[in-house]
Amino acid sequence: MTEATATAADHDLALLAQMLRIRRFEEQAAECYMSGQIRGFLHLYVGEEAVAVGTMGCLTAEDRVVAAYRDHGHALARGLPMATIMAEMFGKATGCCRGRGGSMHLFDVGRRFYGGTAIVGAELPLAVGLALADRLQQSSSITAVFFGDGAVAEGTFHESLNLAALWQLPVLFLCENNLYAMGTRLDRHQAMTDIHAKAAGYGIAAAAVDGMDVRAVEAAAREAAESVRDTGMPFLLEARTYRLRAHSMYDPDRYRPREEVASWQAREPVASFADRLRAEGRLDDVHWQRLEQEVAAEVAAAVAAAAAAPVEPEADLTRDLLVKAEPVEVNACPG
Repeated sequence: MTEATATAADHDLALLAQMLRIRRFEEQAAECYMSGQIRGFLHLYVGEEAVAVGTMGCLTAEDRVVAAYRDHGHALARGLPMATIMAEMFGKATGCCRGRGGSMHLFDVGRRFYGGTAIVGAELPLAVGLALADRLQQSSSITAVFFGDGAVAEGTFHESLNLAALWQLPVLFLCENNLYAMGTRLDRHQAMTDIHAKAAGYGIAAAAVDGMDVRAVEAAAREAAESVRDTGMPFLLEARTYRLRAHSMYDPDRYRPREEVASWQAREPVASFADRLRAEGRLDDVHWQRLEQEVAAEVAAAVAAAAAAPVEPEADLTRDLLVKAEPVEVNACPG
């Protein structure tokens, strides 16, 4: 094996390990939710791991990343510690937002990870604003923003693409097209189902990629990111993927045909990539078992740390809140 081949093999194994970390984390999060340790809303990333993992390696530490509410996979791929994310989901003070944000509001300024946003499409104008700030400060950073196909129906999608093109902003728009906006299938809410084609109306370069293939995603994301860096202009990349779990833990998931789910399950990114590496002689059962054990230990440690962590003290609950020093007098409405 040549040095280049060995390096490529190590890189592929790293991609597999990162996807497996996300998969096992999400499966454990579902269990913690069912046991009442995680409360509120929980949107799992199972099935979409190749998109976050394939993309994140194409970004630098100085680039900015903005995600939607299905954000655990992005946060893990960006480098947020698993224990910190789990603690946040447990509502504990050791979480990345001291337990105030929870599952949908992961945030880490040091890693330039700006959420986790709970409103559909709300992350898009935020990303445009971050990119505008970088442009005004003559920074070489780009902003990558992840959003689902449901966000395409929002006005913020069109407004954000328009302003990014008009102001020539370095934004990499990443649509995770998993075919369903909550329970509404793509072809029932969009006349044009090729989402990347919508970029043409704003003069923005665009492409589509198989979001279940981590190698394909990485290649497409690298080309897209390089385009944004070289031109300073936005780019829309549509990753065609599929969530293998319901929209959220509250969702009974009765709107998708079983045959459809089964067909996508056969292409799920973790197992399919592992099989591919086995066929290429880059992965054997011993390595796979060791990888599973390492990930299982990391997940177990994250849960244990989150369970043992304290909640935020009551004395700190008003910390970071802006309030007026004097009471505000409210006048009654006339008439």
